[in-house]
Amino acid sequence: MSNAVENLGKLERRVTISLPKDVVQKEIDSRIRQLAKNVRMPGFRPGKVPLKMVTQQYSGQVEAEVLSDKVGKQFFDISRAANLRVAGQPSFSPKEDAADTDYAFDATFEVYPEVKLGDIATAEIERTQTTIGDAEIDRTLEILRKQRVHFHSRGEAGEHGDGGADTAAKEGDRVTLDFVGKIDGEVFQGGSAEDFAFVLGEGRMLPEFETAATGLKVGGTREFDLHFPEDYHGKDVAGKTAQFTITVKKIEWPHLPEIGADFARSLGVADGDLTKMRAEIKDNLEREAKRRMQALAKNQVMDALLKIAELDVPNALVEQDQQRLVEMTRQDLAQRGVPNAADAPIPAEMFKEQAERRVKLGLVLAELVKAHELQAKPEQIRAEVDEFAKSYEDPKEVVRWYYSNQQRLAEMEAYVVEANVVDFVLSKARVTNKDVTFEELASATAQA
Repeated sequence: MSNAVENLGKLERRVTISLPKDVVQKEIDSRIRQLAKNVRMPGFRPGKVPLKMVTQQYSGQVEAEVLSDKVGKQFFDISRAANLRVAGQPSFSPKEDAADTDYAFDATFEVYPEVKLGDIATAEIERTQTTIGDAEIDRTLEILRKQRVHFHSRGEAGEHGDGGADTAAKEGDRVTLDFVGKIDGEVFQGGSAEDFAFVLGEGRMLPEFETAATGLKVGGTREFDLHFPEDYHGKDVAGKTAQFTITVKKIEWPHLPEIGADFARSLGVADGDLTKMRAEIKDNLEREAKRRMQALAKNQVMDALLKIAELDVPNALVEQDQQRLVEMTRQDLAQRGVPNAADAPIPAEMFKEQAERRVKLGLVLAELVKAHELQAKPEQIRAEVDEFAKSYEDPKEVVRWYYSNQQRLAEMEAYVVEANVVDFVLSKARVTNKDVTFEELASATAQA
């Protein structure tokens, strides 16, 4: 029996596994005798089926099980003796020129690569930073006001006024109208509706539609042409021009709540103190900015590590990750209510680039963590859980929730390890700081 490991390329290896047929047969016979004690067949009491009949029916299945067990064990013993770090699962194939007295298989597999981390001091990283001031707090307050908007009919007096003397539809107004659209003189599916409401300026409707409705008063009618974009979601009308007629039935102007004690209480500030309200908003914005800056820094660090590292990527691990991404996509489709999502034909090839990056990054990070002892310490994990829990109403319950589940705690541990890696790389690399507004920061993280 030869246990020599053959080098087939950068990471691919092969080893021949031989099993004496008499040893295998002895194990097969033993398992069949054990099986015969409980096997059931019509016309026989349990345990009384003739051994010959049991052998005829089950010998093929038992032989396959014995070979799988023994080949797997011998491969494990060989890889351990040779100190091999096997990546993924080996592939076994029968060897054609085996001796008559042996079963022989070629085991083909990949090993983990040597990872050369590169010189982190040469990495260049642009770190984004922002400052939260009164302007950012005011913008957030304006967003919160708009989220609490309510509407009043234009021209009708109420506790908040009548919206002004001009009763024509303006940006921000909610307009209710009837519309009919025709292409080549024919009404098309989805091209007409009654009592259809939308807010001008929100971009829900195509620009020509919003422009046509703007300036009309209740009872006003307008005809106009509307060209559907080539990439419009309705394929029957994409790229075509329709003639629309709209009739306005209701116009409502937006009333935003005043920023006062009642508004503060609606945000959870029990005593309605405006100073406390602004302080809480600032804390939340700073927490969000920190999270976004960390996300951008992490992306920059990971890109830098991949750029300077040298390693070959095991195909077996890439294929495993591709399949995992396919399954995640299927689960996502199922959650969205897509029918037959479990059988959706999703080609693994579409995830190859993403999987290669993920596998490569995982190998680089593992090597970096080991080389520089960047593992997560228990006190780091607890500090991160405490920080995360701050934004919830009952922080103690959130902490308990994390520590009651090993998987959730492992996710937090992985997050802390990544943070350790980022801090370590930023302390060694060439870092330049770039000041941005909070809006620019939010935009950058949305695109990342």
